[in-house]
Amino acid sequence: MAPITITLPGGALAAADARRLVTTCVETRERREPAVVVVANEPGTDFCTGADFDPTDVVPDPAAALATVRGPTVCVVSGACASVGLEIALACDIRLCDGSARFSMSDPVAGRLPAWGGTQRLGRAVGVGRATAMLLLGVEVPAADAVAWGLVHQAADDLDAALADLLARLDAAAPLALEFAKEAVHRGAELGLADGLRLEGDLNHQLAATDDRAEGLAAFFDKRPPDFSGR
Repeated sequence: MAPITITLPGGALAAADARRLVTTCVETRERREPAVVVVANEPGTDFCTGADFDPTDVVPDPAAALATVRGPTVCVVSGACASVGLEIALACDIRLCDGSARFSMSDPVAGRLPAWGGTQRLGRAVGVGRATAMLLLGVEVPAADAVAWGLVHQAADDLDAALADLLARLDAAAPLALEFAKEAVHRGAELGLADGLRLEGDLNHQLAATDDRAEGLAAFFDKRPPDFSGR
C-alpha cells in the first residue's frame, strides 16, 4: 500500500491546512486503491498547537475526514500536539511520537469546547478520568505517559525508522482485511456484543469472496509469502 503523506507546517493550524487534509482524505477514499494516510509535521516544528482561523469561518472537520478513510491512518507527532492537533491525532488509527511530544486538550480552560470530536475520542482512548483531567485541568501529557495511557502506540527516538517499519508491516498485510478489521472495531464499539458479533460474521462472509482471501489461503498451503492485490 502506497503511503499518502500529509505534512502539517507546524504551529497553529490554518484553515487552508484543514481543507487540504480533508481534500486528501476524500480523494483517497474515492480512489478505492489501497493506501495508508500518514499525517506528520515538518521536522523541528510542533505538530499542531491549536487553530489559527476565525471561529466564524466555515472550516471542514479534518478529524471526521480521517475517520472515513477506509485504509489505515497513521499520525506521527513531535513537539506540541494540542487542541485541534490532538483531535486530528485521535482520529488516526495508529499514533507514533518521539520524546519531544506532549499532548493536551485544554480548550475548556480557555472558554471553548473541542469541536472535532475531542470530547468523544479522547475518553475512548485514555478513559474518562484521564480525559476529564486533560480537559478540565489542562493537564499536559508527555510522551512516556502518553504511551502508558494508550494515547500513543509507540514512542521512538528515530521516528523515520519507526514509521518505515510500521509502513512495511502494513504493506505486507491484506488491504481488504485491514479495512474490514477497522470497520469491525469502530462500528462494533457502538453496538451491543450480539450485534457486534453479527457484524464480524457479516464482514467475514464478505472477505471470503475476495481475491485477497483466496491468495492468503493459497500462500498458506504453498508455504510462500502472500501477494495481496486489494481486491
